[in-house]
Amino acid sequence: MSTNLPALDPARAALRQHVLAHSLKTGDFTLKSGAKSTWFLDTKQTACRPDGIVLVADVALSLLPADATAIGGLTMGADPVAFGIAAVAATRGRELRSFSVRKESKDHGVTGRVAGALQPGDRVVITEDTVTRGTSIMEAVDVVEGFGAIPVLITVIVDRGGTCGAMAAERGIPFVPMLTAPDLGFGYGT
Repeated sequence: MSTNLPALDPARAALRQHVLAHSLKTGDFTLKSGAKSTWFLDTKQTACRPDGIVLVADVALSLLPADATAIGGLTMGADPVAFGIAAVAATRGRELRSFSVRKESKDHGVTGRVAGALQPGDRVVITEDTVTRGTSIMEAVDVVEGFGAIPVLITVIVDRGGTCGAMAAERGIPFVPMLTAPDLGFGYGT
């Protein structure tokens, strides 16, 4: 980790400090992709703390398009982020419905992969806590589009891998992470 961190706006700088204090682990780790790393992010440690989710919402709400009507993504990574941002937004007069994309289709009760308040035609922000490769984000995009809603932005607390932006661009969806690996003092893919 570099000790010479890039300058960030005050909201992102505060979020970075929280992530570094609560979500960063160092040691020897094997990532979901199978790659080895000397650092790991458990950004749920930020998203699931009251002070952390307010910092996340401060940054996220500055990024969201004015016409966004819903926020969500693939469960579990997106759940605390989407639900927290929607709740904080409501206290600030911004209406955002939240939802989860299940890992597999449910065949009883309310069926399908979408759980929550997503509606066809919604303009959707797809979110997650940390993205490394981008496959979960793109899976959520596919489900949301299949549901009849329109992804208008992808944002995550931390872009660890640096590859999701290109995948989002191929789909024509803006990708704006709240923080990146270099913002935390690490290179992509390390």
